Amino acid sequence: MTPPIVQDREAMPTTVRASREKLLEVRDVAMRFGGIVALDGVSLEIEEGQILGLIGPNGAGKTTLFNCLSRLYTPNRGDILFEGRSLLRRPPHRIAELGIARTFQNWALFPGQSVLDNVRIGGHAGSRSDFVSDLLRLPWVRRNEVALEEAAWALLDALELAEIAHEAPEGLPLGTRKRVELARALAARPKLLLLDEPASGLNHEEVAGLGSLIRRIRADRDVTVLLVEHHMNLVMSVSDKVVALDFGRKIAEGTPASVQRDEEVIRAYLGKPKGRAPEGPAR
Repeated sequence: MTPPIVQDREAMPTTVRASREKLLEVRDVAMRFGGIVALDGVSLEIEEGQILGLIGPNGAGKTTLFNCLSRLYTPNRGDILFEGRSLLRRPPHRIAELGIARTFQNWALFPGQSVLDNVRIGGHAGSRSDFVSDLLRLPWVRRNEVALEEAAWALLDALELAEIAHEAPEGLPLGTRKRVELARALAARPKLLLLDEPASGLNHEEVAGLGSLIRRIRADRDVTVLLVEHHMNLVMSVSDKVVALDFGRKIAEGTPASVQRDEEVIRAYLGKPKGRAPEGPAR
């Protein structure tokens, strides 16, 4: 169906401050899986402090692009620049230290570890410890652990998770587990936060709360957000800019209101011409 028009103007995001620097640039990125084209020359930009919503029907290539940004995939063509430097020149395990953190569509917390421990693990992305220092328990290592503990508790308080800090996440409701994963991502103190369908499986009340939380995180922590989401009301209510994909191509880009009215976007959501096969592994 046609993406719904958001009526709650109070919930619409405040315009991002003018003249912000570009934080992320995607330049003509293409990705193939065998003979299947998942991304076909996609380009976009995200400014510092902006919330960008990435939308499209199933098979549009959203998650494929997301995985290229977090370096789970290496594109066949194009480049991805973060603060003016190519991400493709860095190995995947070095991405977090640049200031990029992500959540996952299917929650990826550590079972058997407490909520507090999961969040503390996220903070280690910015740690400079090494095996020998940890083994000797040097003073600066102990100070670092204290700082990580304090930062984790601050996040648990901010996301209303302190009461369950010592519980295992696998026994918690889905919405709570997603907040734990968000807290773990924020523990890395990211400049860019990648949110992969955070509203998936949430009820209406939880989605509304998530929208408020995303805006608050952006305001309080000066974090830039890239949001991949099927829940149109959430995307349109929090995003400063929206990019729409279909069959691996960018078909629209602009304000939430302009993208909702775009004929190509409406056509993508109403249905595709007969004879076109789905993308397979791209999502």
